[in-house]
Amino acid sequence: MRSNSQRQADEEVASPGTATRHTGTSNFHVCLESKWGNMECVQVAKEAEMVEIIPNGNHIEDLTVPIKTPPEEDRYEENEGNSAECDEFLPHSDTEKKSTRFTDFEGKTSFGMSVFNLSNAIMGSGILGLSYAMANTGVVLFLFLLTTVALLSSYSIHLLLKASGVVGIRAYEQLGYRAFGTPGKLAAALAITLQNIGAMSSYLYIVKYELPLVIQAFLNVEEKAGEWYLNGNYLVIMATFSVVLPLALMKQLGYLGYTSGFSLSCMVFFLIVVIYKKFQIPCPFTNIHANSSFLDSVIYENTTSCNNSDSHKVTEDQCSPRLFTMNSQTAYTVPILAFAFVCHPEVLPIYTELKSPSKKKMQHVSNISIMVMYVMYFLAALFGYLTFYGRVEAEMLHTYSKIDPFDTLILCVRVAVLIAVTLTVPIVLFPVRRAIQQMLFQNKPFSWLRHIIIAISLLALINLLVIFAPNILDIFGIIGATSAPCLIFIFPAVFYIRIMPKEEEPMRSLPKILAVCFAALGFLFMTMSLSFIIVDWSTGGGIVNGGH
Repeated sequence: MRSNSQRQADEEVASPGTATRHTGTSNFHVCLESKWGNMECVQVAKEAEMVEIIPNGNHIEDLTVPIKTPPEEDRYEENEGNSAECDEFLPHSDTEKKSTRFTDFEGKTSFGMSVFNLSNAIMGSGILGLSYAMANTGVVLFLFLLTTVALLSSYSIHLLLKASGVVGIRAYEQLGYRAFGTPGKLAAALAITLQNIGAMSSYLYIVKYELPLVIQAFLNVEEKAGEWYLNGNYLVIMATFSVVLPLALMKQLGYLGYTSGFSLSCMVFFLIVVIYKKFQIPCPFTNIHANSSFLDSVIYENTTSCNNSDSHKVTEDQCSPRLFTMNSQTAYTVPILAFAFVCHPEVLPIYTELKSPSKKKMQHVSNISIMVMYVMYFLAALFGYLTFYGRVEAEMLHTYSKIDPFDTLILCVRVAVLIAVTLTVPIVLFPVRRAIQQMLFQNKPFSWLRHIIIAISLLALINLLVIFAPNILDIFGIIGATSAPCLIFIFPAVFYIRIMPKEEEPMRSLPKILAVCFAALGFLFMTMSLSFIIVDWSTGGGIVNGGH
């Protein structure tokens, strides 16, 4: 028999399926209709808070247990209203295994668009230097290193997704906060900001220096005469505010899926031309004058000395691929390849906007994106290397220009690369704006004015750096060598170790041991990269480039 207090609690229920909150000094009752038709009342402490179940069906989750309200410092995304950058999950029933939803909006980006966005985030200008990396490692060693880095990047994303699933957070900065408090949050936000500002600066540097040359070649202008349309400073500003800014003002990252697909198609065109040129350019060849045509100017080095055995030996060495190569530049290629799949700041924002999101689905998005870029990287490096062998330069398109700087097909490729890197800038800008919002405006509702001001301020800052501080890339080289290993290796590993409950995975369990080794590998890459850059500076070189 029910007591009088239980009957009274039953009568306080407004309607079946409705949770009524009772405000009292110490506790309140919540009554729910179970799936067997019985009314069950739960007494909840004052510090607990219940989510109201809306009877019109708009609320997509069933509430079966009271939700404990976290302390004030643990309210990560509270009061963000309908911000497009909220990352918290709604609680979901373990028994019914419903798909996870967001508190502010439901992700609408399709699987394919998410693959386009993440692939575009991975792809950077570093693809132009991979043939040079292969020339200094050999085909087999390059393939081994590239495969290893691709697998490590996929594992790193796995750690991020697993940690985010445990605590219900899809923001890199908030994972840092949950793991190490405010210092962890600031470290993650600062690393993302510096890494992506450096990447955007490098992309716009390419636009500044390459676009005038392309226009000059199309117009067949021998020398510049002060024309404004051949001034890189004017061109980079025009490209920024006519192309990049409108895309950067999109409220959600998923809207950029179409431009990301177009950017990837430009790089596919680049790859097709690289493969085609392998069968068109004979080997060996020598550098030629700028005004010579391609078919008449390629000079065979062995035509005048065909009877000289030494010359034949030199020709064989110059035009035969090497499976393994070890030289003074081999060690420099390790950081280049280690950062070839940098996309981790973009993973969680893309996960946030994925339609019907789940950890398994996002892992598939990541694996497909990494696989696509892995194939493109290897083919571009292989056929670029098999075209020029040991004479390939650190920037492969410059090597083609030495054959014929007015080759129309190569000029079209240069345009395609410029379009690709320009359309990548908005993708990279989103995590930076997100990090700034997490640091300065965490509990503020979404504001279009703030959204626009942050984007304009970032792009203006980057343009000022590109125009007035041409040596800033050296500084960003140091920053990239520090922040990239943190974002790829160190942070995902240490966040995972701190966030995963010890009851589920003790410190001596295999997953956490692997995470510790992964973090140690990140410190090794960081030390190597910084060492090579310092040695490069001291010797006056300039060959160490990041993956982006």
